Order: sequence, then C-alpha cells, then structure tokens
Amino acid sequence: MNEIWTEIDKQLDENRGPIEGLNATYSLELTGDEGGIFGLKFSNGQADTIQGDPGEVDCALKMNVAEFRKLLGGNLNTTAAFMMGKVKVKGNIGLALKLENVLKQYQF
Repeated sequence: MNEIWTEIDKQLDENRGPIEGLNATYSLELTGDEGGIFGLKFSNGQADTIQGDPGEVDCALKMNVAEFRKLLGGNLNTTAAFMMGKVKVKGNIGLALKLENVLKQYQF
C-alpha cells in the first residue's frame, strides 16, 4: 500500500490540472490486507497524501482495499458501489463523486 500512496502523491504533484479548484480533505478507511486510514488533502492546486488519520475532513470514505484498487484503476462506479454497500460515505457525497472523477484522470 505504501507504493500505491507514493505513486498517488507523485502523479498528483506532476499533473495538477485535474485538481485545480478542488479544495477538500478526504479520509479513506481501507479494510482488509494492507488496509489502514489514509487522507487526501486538496487545496489551491496542491495535493497532500496523508498516511494515518487526516483529522477533520469534508468527506470520509470506507471501503476494502480491492474496491480502492478498482477506484484507482477507473473501474469502480462509486454510485453503484455506494448503493450496494461496498463504499460507505460520511459527509459530502458530491465530494466523493468528485474524487472519483479526479482519480479517473490519472494512471495508477
């Protein structure tokens, strides 16, 4: 999982276009092998990845590691996953959809 977060951090830093105008903080609670709590903070065209509890967030997502990998690969419809109970969202659900759209613009 550390390699994945390193790659996410690298790609968000190298290509800031998709995150322009996004000002939100996310927590991702990933269950299963290699799971844990992680955070993504977007502010003023910058992105920070956080390994551990990010504190207060605008949107919290909970899913298993396999679903997270699908999300990163652009193979997860978060709306359908939410309806089926595979993804749980607390906070602004619109921000969860926004995160899906942003991540689809990268190759993880």
